[in-house]
Amino acid sequence: MTGSEEDRERDHALHAAHALGLTLDPAHLDGVAANLRLLQSHAARILAIPLTPETEPAPVFRAGAERS
Repeated sequence: MTGSEEDRERDHALHAAHALGLTLDPAHLDGVAANLRLLQSHAARILAIPLTPETEPAPVFRAGAERS
């Protein structure tokens, strides 16, 4: 990864924190950027799964609801 890519990831983390109204300690910036990179890779794997019109949606989870 080049320095400019790392800078873009740090900027993304800062902008995301700002958009959510969060204060991001500069000491944690690299870790937050790394976690965003990891989440992006997981999301890419999920989005790569082909869904057909026949794919059934998952049931809705309701905490405390009894199973039928």
